[in-house]
Amino acid sequence: MHEFTPEVEALAHQVLEYSLDRLKNDPPLDGPKSAEELYALVGNTITPAGLGGEKAMDLFKDVLAKACISTDHPRYLAFIPSAPSEYANLFDLVVGASALYGGSWLEGAGAVFAENQALRWISDLAGLPQSAGGVFVQGGTMGNLSALVAARAHFRTKRTDVTQWVVAASAEAHSSIKAAAHVMDIDTLLIEPQLNGSLGGAEAALAIDQYHQANPSHQVFALVATAGTTNLGIIDQLASLGDVAHERGIWFHIDGAYGLAALCAPKSRYLFDGVEKADSLIVDPHKWLFAPFDACALIYRNPELGKKAHLQHAAYLETLEDESEWNPSDYAIHLTRRARGLPFWFSLAAHGTTEYAQAVEDTMEMARTAATMIRNHPNLELVAEPTLSVVAFTRTGWNTAQYQTWSDKLLEDQIGFVTPSAHHGAPILRFAIVNPWTKESDLAEILATL
Repeated sequence: MHEFTPEVEALAHQVLEYSLDRLKNDPPLDGPKSAEELYALVGNTITPAGLGGEKAMDLFKDVLAKACISTDHPRYLAFIPSAPSEYANLFDLVVGASALYGGSWLEGAGAVFAENQALRWISDLAGLPQSAGGVFVQGGTMGNLSALVAARAHFRTKRTDVTQWVVAASAEAHSSIKAAAHVMDIDTLLIEPQLNGSLGGAEAALAIDQYHQANPSHQVFALVATAGTTNLGIIDQLASLGDVAHERGIWFHIDGAYGLAALCAPKSRYLFDGVEKADSLIVDPHKWLFAPFDACALIYRNPELGKKAHLQHAAYLETLEDESEWNPSDYAIHLTRRARGLPFWFSLAAHGTTEYAQAVEDTMEMARTAATMIRNHPNLELVAEPTLSVVAFTRTGWNTAQYQTWSDKLLEDQIGFVTPSAHHGAPILRFAIVNPWTKESDLAEILATL
């Protein structure tokens, strides 16, 4: 299977031609098909004799790829899109072709060195000490889970009489916090924010102290702040929350999977005052830092605490236990890992940090433009002024079913991809603008359908 035959060489040209065409031209929006429809088009693709590379590639290119929505389309504005730079996408091909292993320094020193420089850039933006460090993991869910596991492991060295471990967070926190608590078999203390959906120190302190008074054998071991909620882009009050956590000896974790990317934009840096108090944080370059899926940067103030929680021991791994070397597998819930931070590193190194800052600022400016367009629209009402690049709004008189019908038709007509959400129990629409190629004309085309 490793012989470089003429067929493999021809396939390589076919793959490169497809990739180049995908990079050069506007991406298609496309959309899903049912499993029955796909089977009717391609049949069973796994056969004893094999289809051959050319036929398999044709099936992917002509059928399967077209049944996937392009997350980098400028009118893909649902969830949190992805808009990898051309450099990042190209280098992702290099990472795959190079058969790199990103778990240990011994096997991937050059890759790990480059990833660590990208992590250092994020750490410096956040104002963390030079000793800070971490690892690129699959996504925000894995990053949050790994950070909370490290936090609990650290707290277990302080108390041995705890009957229930608890993580505190805003009721607006990402669903991955509750998912992590479920996996860890711990409780969550969800605190209702008082100020426009932004959790502050006063309500967090009151809730944590009252909880401990009522449950003396329970321990809140981590306080999670959100730096840019997925739904509205709301940023918790990081400085006061950091003080509350540290005054109580609690681990302070910041979930900035989406929003912390805006640290690189000087005009918005003030929004994240207090991020420097974090014991750990995450940010996903595949969301708003122009990297391909999948890459979440997990950074610890004190990486040794992460390593103590996650280091795996086995006879065959002893050769890697060199204290002078940085093994990324030691800092999260994983062992085998691809060097998933390399495409981000390459794009950042090639473009430079100034261009990155400008791209992020451009998307926030486009969000403000969208807000103005919505305010001027006769049928629409803005839910809140955008803080980052999420713009939430409602259509007068519509119910949930009407929002969904509109969304389905928008995709069917290949105009855009915008999905309904909800805020305070009421249906809303939202634009998540992270693609620098999203233009005012794209927004106008979608808004014209409302």
